Amino acid sequence: MIPSRPRRPVLALIGWIVLSLAASLGAVFVSIDGWYAGLVKPSWNPPAWLFGPVWTLLYLMMAVAAWLVWREGGWRAQKRPLALFLVQWLLNALWTPLFFGLHRPDIALAEILGLWAVLAGTLVSFWRVRRIAGLLLVPYLAWVSFAAFLNFTIWRLNS
Repeated sequence: MIPSRPRRPVLALIGWIVLSLAASLGAVFVSIDGWYAGLVKPSWNPPAWLFGPVWTLLYLMMAVAAWLVWREGGWRAQKRPLALFLVQWLLNALWTPLFFGLHRPDIALAEILGLWAVLAGTLVSFWRVRRIAGLLLVPYLAWVSFAAFLNFTIWRLNS
């Protein structure tokens, strides 16, 4: 049986975009001045201005990927892939307060490794539903891989 397509796809897309972008709200409550500015960072640390545009694009791609999966029968038909998406979203949202807010690159490193694992599972799960949905998460997984290595390097340079 082919799952029915949920109604109001444009409103749903807007909802997925709002949800995805909401993961960045933790950044509103932390500052990269002071503590972070004083850390030893590798020479390949990206400039601060790059993070906003990269994350905005990644959040939009995440939203479209989730929306494409959701369109294949909604929550009833796609419970597992969408639940994985929400878990990785939560882990994504937690990293910034752990690293920047609590000044704990060690805990943030453990957390981002968990994010990476759940995100990889989400990507595979999305790929099985709609290949393009999985492909939309590839840049996100690549960025999280880079961010995890950067987190590790900062932790090592400052421990």
